[in-house]
Amino acid sequence: MTTTQTLTAALLTSWILTGCVSVPLNLIGQDKTPPPSVPASMITPLVEKRETLVATGYAVVSIQNHKNPAQQRLLAIRASKLDAYRSLTEQVYGQQLDATTTVADMTIMSDTFRAKVEGVVYGAVLVSITPVGDDTYETTLSLDQHVVRDLRTLYLGQMAAKRR
Repeated sequence: MTTTQTLTAALLTSWILTGCVSVPLNLIGQDKTPPPSVPASMITPLVEKRETLVATGYAVVSIQNHKNPAQQRLLAIRASKLDAYRSLTEQVYGQQLDATTTVADMTIMSDTFRAKVEGVVYGAVLVSITPVGDDTYETTLSLDQHVVRDLRTLYLGQMAAKRR
């Protein structure tokens, strides 16, 4: 390689790397203020910008597996509460999405999606349980941001312990 080619390659490399910024990903348990050159929105998830998380769950009374209407109503209330907890868990931990597409002769034969949510939620506050229409219940839960941080720290600690 000639001196001109080496100089050109060095200048081109430094020009390409000018826009690169390293972002520290190990901010758990430390001061979460980003470096001045990195916008906070790139590091702090949207969920952490809210003071409390709110989740709503729904359940239909008539499809509950019981003959007694009062028992069906109680089961629907419970199911709507569990649906709200599932929604809170999605907001705290995210969800794992599995997708499979089968193609034959350039035609989609099947398209399958499966979502999985896993986590522990404690400290949620029951905001309301409300009948919606004649056949549905709506449950709303809220979760303080301090509890969300604790839950995430606990979860990351468990994940680290599993890897050992």
